[in-house]
Amino acid sequence: MRFLIVGAGGIGCYYGARLQNAGHEVTFLARGAHLEAMQQKGLSVHHPDFHFASPVTALDEAGLAANTRVSDFDVLLVCLKTQDTQPWLERMLPWLQSAPTPLLSVQNGVDNEPDIAAMVGAERTIGGLAVRIGGHIEAPGVVTVNGPAQIVMGAWPDNMKGTDWGDFLSRLDETLNAADIPSRVSDDIAREIWRKLMINAGVNPLSALTHLDTRSLCRHPLYGPAVRGLMVEAAQAGKADGVTLTDEDVTEMFDIIFSFDAIKTSMLVDKEKGRPLELDGICGAVIRRCEALNLPAPMTRLVYGLLS
Repeated sequence: MRFLIVGAGGIGCYYGARLQNAGHEVTFLARGAHLEAMQQKGLSVHHPDFHFASPVTALDEAGLAANTRVSDFDVLLVCLKTQDTQPWLERMLPWLQSAPTPLLSVQNGVDNEPDIAAMVGAERTIGGLAVRIGGHIEAPGVVTVNGPAQIVMGAWPDNMKGTDWGDFLSRLDETLNAADIPSRVSDDIAREIWRKLMINAGVNPLSALTHLDTRSLCRHPLYGPAVRGLMVEAAQAGKADGVTLTDEDVTEMFDIIFSFDAIKTSMLVDKEKGRPLELDGICGAVIRRCEALNLPAPMTRLVYGLLS
């Protein structure tokens, strides 16, 4: 298959490298020094179970628009930060509208799929999430990743849209698994995305405030209960989108992050590097929905305020 990796950060580069290593055509959309390094020296990806060092095809937005058509790709794998999704869609809309290539979002937050669907249509939108993966750019052209790096995906918002769509998802699922990217198709992807948001809402802001990794946070006598409290508020917020999450969901998600490898969250890495935080896409999403439900969300408001 032919893939465009939209947002060649740590996670996007890992998935792209796995796919290229399996023989698929992959183009990376990047910028700045990272783009220059990929164009001149290739891409290096370091993972405990996978090492990749090879020339790659990497373009910026201008090069993508001038030298390719969206029909050149079978799927666009969107790995942008949440705050970059809408601006990218707006800038690239004429290019995106020229063919019905589907977009698979594997981003943080619960607003990306609605934004993509509003711009290019729900029939082209595949909801998704990256599960149990930590990945960062260590230096231009060099990425370090850990974790099983799974992908869960499904037609947006929560049902298969006919036989053709189901066949495409099945083929994409087979392609990802064959490339050693553990994948599965969900028939309720909205709920899956909200369950992932619970984890992000619990550990991302606290890690940025404390500079602790996920394992240290969850096992800390004070911060561990705070992580769980933030996850409870995120679970309550899901009701605004018609997603019901129970105490059992909170416990399951907390146990996953509690037992997972110690990783630095993306929000902590962004804070250390002086980059914008995905604060609105994670905490803001919870606050807005709690407001709509007349729920207070005091812990989420606190960490949002401190990081703002």
